[in-house]
Amino acid sequence: MPSITNNKNIYTLAIESSCDDTSAAVLCNDKVLSNIVAGQKVHEEYGGVVPELASRAHQQNIVPVVEMAIKKAGISKADLNCIAFTQGPGLMGSLLVGGSFAKSLSLGLNIPLLAINHMKAHVLAHFIEEEGYEKPTFPFIALTISGGHTQIIKVSSFFDLEIIGETTDDAVGEAFDKSAKILGLPYPGGPLIDKYAQLGNPKAFPFTKPKVDGLNFSFSGLKTQILYFIQKKVAENENFIAENINDICASIQHTIIEILMDKLKLTVAETGITQITIGGGVSANSGIRKTLKEAETKYGWKTYIPKFEYTTDNAAMIGIVGYYNFLEENFSTSDVVSKARIEF
Repeated sequence: MPSITNNKNIYTLAIESSCDDTSAAVLCNDKVLSNIVAGQKVHEEYGGVVPELASRAHQQNIVPVVEMAIKKAGISKADLNCIAFTQGPGLMGSLLVGGSFAKSLSLGLNIPLLAINHMKAHVLAHFIEEEGYEKPTFPFIALTISGGHTQIIKVSSFFDLEIIGETTDDAVGEAFDKSAKILGLPYPGGPLIDKYAQLGNPKAFPFTKPKVDGLNFSFSGLKTQILYFIQKKVAENENFIAENINDICASIQHTIIEILMDKLKLTVAETGITQITIGGGVSANSGIRKTLKEAETKYGWKTYIPKFEYTTDNAAMIGIVGYYNFLEENFSTSDVVSKARIEF
């Protein structure tokens, strides 16, 4: 394997295939030159991601997506200095497609391979160089919220990240999507709840917040509470959902945001750290973003909210972690194994 280049610019090809989006990005140092994402509509009719269909779609998408990313970046494969890919966590079949492709290209080009933790990438996406965007300084607290994860992370450096709170059952994204399914909304339902919530009264239907010790979360009880509430109301009035959709969604979203904010306030009190970042697909939620920005004035926090394109699964966030690992020569060998579950 060649040693680290002495050239000023380091070109990283990043590949993300943890779930149902095939993504490739090219970074020059910490700046994104291209970030291509191919989604998969095939899952919509099933109301959720079907792992086997996801892996097949990745196989179809991976080559054209990578080619497009390199072309849009204005470079050739020969210019690449390293390849970063998502090792985990995620769907095993999907991870294997991206990992196998990355390994093969790394061997073919004889350049370093970098296996990246998907969840760390959500946290460190804030360090992508963007004009007009202020990066957090260490230490800071990261709230990572997605369909599969809800975590509070203390970030002391690029390589020192500690989970200090997490969900004991369901993730916040699942709470949004399952609530939407209960309401008869199509998948993915989280963005639709956000859309309707903006038109409703957030205190129309109060839901009880779960009591969970420490900095951990629980959302399974809230989902059950919403299910029983809807079943009871529909039994009384079959048009209840249609007549109250905005208020129902606003109330659900308000409760979830309060759960998240309660834990963040406790985290700040316990750690003394007032820099807060968010990441993961659910951080695209307008209510969460608005509430977090208001916390700057309300609680004296400094909050960092990423661009929408870096909240959902994308290769740019894999690339920025790959870049910093490259600088430290934290290379992986070709026998590195993809993992559905991975140590943080």
